[in-house]
Amino acid sequence: MTFPARVKRDETGSVVAELVLLTPLLILVLLFVVALGRLAGARIDVDGAAAQAARAASIARDPTTAIAMAQQTAAAALGSDNVTCAQLSVSTDTAQFTPGGLVAVTVTCTVSLSDLTGLRLPASESISSRFVEVVDTYRSAT
Repeated sequence: MTFPARVKRDETGSVVAELVLLTPLLILVLLFVVALGRLAGARIDVDGAAAQAARAASIARDPTTAIAMAQQTAAAALGSDNVTCAQLSVSTDTAQFTPGGLVAVTVTCTVSLSDLTGLRLPASESISSRFVEVVDTYRSAT
């Protein structure tokens, strides 16, 4: 039994052609990973800012001061983490603001994704986190 002779083809340049075809796909995958990383990092930072703001509000003496301290603490926490919010909203619920009661803080940060061109992602994504703290029991509230 004899086998037919194989024809040897010239494959010069095939690697370059494959690279030209795959490079745009690799760039899109890289941009998608960057977008996911940016959102995950912002989520962690917003969670931390909400926790810090709720703690700051829980040690305030009155509801008005608690609202101001929560706003200031959330902005400072996000600023120290280098998170740039297109829009920052801090909502403080002081309905149960009595010693041993609860104070809740919701932090909402709009993260911009518009600089990641090539992907069909929304221009911005809103990330929100809510934390509840117990108001300090052993202090006087006015």
